[in-house]
Amino acid sequence: MKDFPIPVRVIGPGSQAEDETLAYMPMPQGMETFRAPLLPEPAEMAARHRAHAALRDTLAQLEAVCEGGGNRRVDLAGLAEEDLALVNQVLGEGEVSAIVHGGHAQVQVQVQEAVFAGVWRVVTTLDGRVVSDVVELGHVPEVLKSTAREDVEPAVPRWQGALPPNVQNAPALLAEIEDQWRVWRSGQPAHVVNLTLLPVSVEDIGFLDHHLGTGRVLILSRGYGNCRITNTLRPNTWRVVYYNSQDVVILNTVEISELPEVAQAAVEDLQDSQERLREVLAWVEGT
Repeated sequence: MKDFPIPVRVIGPGSQAEDETLAYMPMPQGMETFRAPLLPEPAEMAARHRAHAALRDTLAQLEAVCEGGGNRRVDLAGLAEEDLALVNQVLGEGEVSAIVHGGHAQVQVQVQEAVFAGVWRVVTTLDGRVVSDVVELGHVPEVLKSTAREDVEPAVPRWQGALPPNVQNAPALLAEIEDQWRVWRSGQPAHVVNLTLLPVSVEDIGFLDHHLGTGRVLILSRGYGNCRITNTLRPNTWRVVYYNSQDVVILNTVEISELPEVAQAAVEDLQDSQERLREVLAWVEGT
């Protein structure tokens, strides 16, 4: 009997060696949701009249913003320590925070969103001393946008000569980004360059960031996983990087917009905060 001329191969489930194990990238776990602030009993809060007045003013200014007005502010300067402590308890800490560095001067602006979206605590310090403490009501504090505008440099650096090793696609991406920031206008949808989906090397990313530059605004959002936002030295151009719960980058982008939406409170958020703040203030005042 002659050998069969075609080799026989076993096929079907279980017939092949399974040496490799699929490794799935961990995705963000959990999502920040509204939590009512923990407050003292109404009897303990009754004497904090100036805190009550500041919170009533905050609600009134938020209502004005919801009706279509621009950003409003409530100055907390001069509040006694006990009154300020009550305001701090009511506002709490939400999912977005930011730091604005003052450049050469020892000025720093710290921004913390309250548990009420669109209600922002904005504290300015000089040499570590508080010089301004306000509650700002709006989609996003104005200082974040104004600082980004101030950071823009008029000249765009151009690379001369041969590219550094392993830099291949960054120059083409920079050309696309420059085309977009030159034509983008307020009110237009954001233009997003998704670096995660593109064939870019570590050197490409470094080359890109070097030519875009880094500004003074750093925003952190913890709404779903972690998101780090920094302004660049180019008009309306932001670096937006998302991390999972293990601090692994899951989305790396350049966004051309006035300010990325992930850092802003939506209209619906402001309206929802208005209702919630009204309910909490009623409890604070015992009504």
